[in-house]
Amino acid sequence: MEAVRLTTSSNFHLLNILVVRCFTSLKPLRRLSFPVSASAMESDASCNLVLCGKSSVETEIAKCLKNKNSLKLPDNTKVSLFLESEAKHLVKDDDSFNLLLFMNSIITHRFGRFLIWSPRLSSTHDVVSHNFSELPVGSVCVTDIQFKGRGRTKNVWESPKGCLMYSFTLEMEDGRVVPLIQYVVSLAVTEAVKDVCDKKGLLYIDVKIKWPNDLYLNGLKVGGILCTSTYRSKKFHVSVGVGLNVDNEQPTTCLNAVLKGMSPESTLLKREEILGAFFHKFEKFFDLFMDQGFKSLEELYYRTWLHSEQRVIVEEKVQDQVVQNVVTIQGLTSSGYLLAIGDDNQMYELHPDGNR
Repeated sequence: MEAVRLTTSSNFHLLNILVVRCFTSLKPLRRLSFPVSASAMESDASCNLVLCGKSSVETEIAKCLKNKNSLKLPDNTKVSLFLESEAKHLVKDDDSFNLLLFMNSIITHRFGRFLIWSPRLSSTHDVVSHNFSELPVGSVCVTDIQFKGRGRTKNVWESPKGCLMYSFTLEMEDGRVVPLIQYVVSLAVTEAVKDVCDKKGLLYIDVKIKWPNDLYLNGLKVGGILCTSTYRSKKFHVSVGVGLNVDNEQPTTCLNAVLKGMSPESTLLKREEILGAFFHKFEKFFDLFMDQGFKSLEELYYRTWLHSEQRVIVEEKVQDQVVQNVVTIQGLTSSGYLLAIGDDNQMYELHPDGNR
């Protein structure tokens, strides 16, 4: 069952709250990782953050932030800052995020060049959004374990090792296109996975986009995107969060499990490689998006999502009677919602409703 609602513009049919049932079968949405109790979250009143940069410029920023003790977290969490050279004691095992491997994979000009890493953190999104003005634009925060992850509807969960969890910053001026940035991010994630597979000579993993912000593989959710923004000094400060199941098979599946299923001898994907490839793809897509609009990416996006020509039933309540209309998804509207057409050629704009 898919729930959406329809709103209006001068070209769209007027409807109230409704329910949409997809004829195309999709698995129920499941969280990326495990729930955690509030008491467990509250018991973690401190965290360690490691700062590192791609070049001497970002390294100097790291030193400045550490010396000033500039980074803070909400809820009075105590923050301890370390430079990369001071952080060896925080690396507990080979499963820790490899800072050197990631930095060696980065070939961008803006995004991902300044990194914040923590072995265990409440939320990467809290780090970048709470310290947006202190960080260079394009900064990324990564953690190995996240115990207060955030979703679109304020869901909270714990993300285990093996999941690539990160948040990064960007600035935008045109508020009309800010809602579309989640589609650019989704596309960059799917293309990054393809890119890493190609470079490592691996079989193709077909990660798909489930509108508006989920990532699916073989009918199961393996990732999601969260974008939030604030408006200051005539610019939108956008914080982008991404979670991707790379090497944790629970609670659904992960990229490496699918790879091993296709070829047991396959080399496994690494979080650091995927993140480096992501920023390479995203920087290119973001520049295209800013210069030419989302139209420049639409064809690739439609090849990657799950919804082309999907038939859905729209139910609306009219004078205590439920009226059903069958519509076919055509693409996206200019504002980023689903564009559908009815059998009567009436156009519809479909909006998401909560988790569904």
